[in-house]
This record gives sequence, C-alpha cells and structure tokens, in this order.
Amino acid sequence: MKEISELYPMAISLLKDLISIPSFSRDEDKTADIIQEFLVGQNITCHRIKNNVFAYNESFDSAKPTILLNSHHDTVKPNPGYTRDPFTPITEDGKLYGLGSNDAGGCLVSLLATFLYYHDAKGLKYNICFAATAEEEVSGANGMEVFMKESVLYHPLGQHIGDFAIIGEPTKMQMAVAEKGLLVLDCIARGQAGHAAREEGINALYLALEDIIWIKNHRFDKVSPFLGPVKMTVTSIFTENKAHNVVPDTCSFIVDIRVNELYTFDEILDILHQNLASEIKPRSKRLRSSMIPENHPITIAGTNMGKTMYGSPTTSDKALVGIPALKIGPGDSARSHTADEYIYLNEIEQGIAEYITLLEKVLI
Repeated sequence: MKEISELYPMAISLLKDLISIPSFSRDEDKTADIIQEFLVGQNITCHRIKNNVFAYNESFDSAKPTILLNSHHDTVKPNPGYTRDPFTPITEDGKLYGLGSNDAGGCLVSLLATFLYYHDAKGLKYNICFAATAEEEVSGANGMEVFMKESVLYHPLGQHIGDFAIIGEPTKMQMAVAEKGLLVLDCIARGQAGHAAREEGINALYLALEDIIWIKNHRFDKVSPFLGPVKMTVTSIFTENKAHNVVPDTCSFIVDIRVNELYTFDEILDILHQNLASEIKPRSKRLRSSMIPENHPITIAGTNMGKTMYGSPTTSDKALVGIPALKIGPGDSARSHTADEYIYLNEIEQGIAEYITLLEKVLI
C-alpha cells in the first residue's frame, strides 16, 4: 500500500491539472483523459465508458461485495462574479482556488488517493471500484446512469458495479445519509378565451392561481427526521396571450418539489391529481430521494469516528447510483458554484486520512 504522505502531494498535483482544463458538463473529455492517464501512470488497469473513468483494486474477487468510490469531474460554468481566472489553480493563504476545486475536485482526488492506498492490499472484505463520472451537474444520461448500466460488461460475472457507494461531495466530511429527491412539474390550466371588456370566457390564469394557492398552503403529513417536510414551490407562471383585452384560455406554471424519503414520486403525483384542476406533467422521475440506513456498516463506521448524520437538501449522483450510498467529502457545499471557488489544502489532507480510516473500519 502507498504511504499516506505520498498521496497528498499527488492528489494536489492532479487537482491542479483538472482545474486547468475546462470540464463543463457534457464536455468533460479532456479531464477524463487526464484521470485515465493518471491511473495508467500508476500502473492501474482502467476502463472508460464515454467520459466516465473507472478501475478496480488489484485483488478483485468476484465472490466478494464491492464498494464504489465515486465523485464527478464535470463543473458548472464560471460564476460571472469571478475576479480570478477560474482555470488557473492558485494556492494562497492555505487555499487552492479554481473552478471545480471544491465541487467536487477535492472529493475526487481524495477518493482517488484512498483508492490508491488500498489498491494493492490483500485480504480485504470488499472489492473497491473507483469511478470518476461525468454530467453530474446536469444529471445527464451519459454520466452515472450510463456508467451503472454499462459497467456490468466489465465485471467478471456481469454484475452491477457495487453493493454500496461513497459519493464524494463537499459535506465538511460529515455524513449526508439522506438526500431530497427533485420532481419538476409543468402544469397547464385550461379555460376559455373571451373579450375582457364583456366578461366573456373562463380566465385560465385565475384557474391556475387557485391551484397555486393550494400548492402554497398544502402541507404533506409525513415529515422526515433527516429531510424534514416535502417542499413545493411554484417558480414560474406565464400565458401565451399577449393582448391586454383577451381572457387567456391557457396558463402554464412550473412547480419545483423537493421530496423526502417517505414519499414516492407517484404518491406525490396522486395527491396533486386529486386536488388540482390543472394538467400535470412531470419532466422526469429520475432524481429520487435516497437514504442509507443508520445501521449500515459504513454509517456505523462514520458514527464511531464521531461524525454526524444529516439530510441534504441538494441532489447529487446519490439519487442515480441505485445502491445504498453515503454522501461525504472534504470542502463546503456553501462554496459550490460561487465566484472564486476554493478549497482549503488541509481539507484535502484531512479528507484523504478520514476516507482511509472510514473504509478501514469495514474493509479490514
């Protein structure tokens, strides 16, 4: 096994290389190249599905369960408020600046360093798969989903890639055991056109407002101890009608719903269909709420390290991985997508050490 003292400078060097190359979602091929070249340079056999790069530990045993170590290498576009070059990694006052340094480059290189630490180890209770995936920031179909679907082709028994996962996102190395799902609805209220002066027609805008008021006031019964209540927010309303004297016959509005783990999307939709007059069309049912049990071995391991459990209001690839997953990583979610993004260097050092310790409690 590599020494921890070797891993930290390698991780920082790799992160600087990744920051230097633009890797916006759906255009991450060059950072995928860098990660692939890094693994090959470490004499590790790796595989690639589109812009998703992954590798197994040396003593892979198909009879054993597998832990997936995952983070993403795509980024959002730079915030307009940047005062620094987002693609120039600069170290200053113990911070490493650069786009993607915090979300989620620090997590990615820390998990990769952890993978390197255990790569040559013998007699582990689990296999380990490291995966750097794409399109996380846009929940794209060619990221986690295609990786989980097609990686079975690289498994000796054609099995799914893992039994549980650690998803690297900036959580201050605390345990996000639950994550709210995201359900976006396009709704249309239908009325009847008429002349505004003669009080003709049925105003679709008013019909939409009745539904919007119901959404504003409704409270779902089931409240999660980690994620709290389901939260519905109407974020947009519009009509096709531009004439001031015509009663609109249609009015559309968009609803953003953050769903806790106590409801399925279909249950939410059933309740809305029963109470709203508007037509309802979900954009997707992919980003489901997820929760790893409090008594899962990896959760217990983290608790024994003194880590706290919490529910995350934001979505990540935890929603798409399809197996129990713990979201945890160095950095602070509050810095994500902000101007002049940065991560503290000691957060990465701590992240590597704590990932290694966390896995040690289940691997050995």
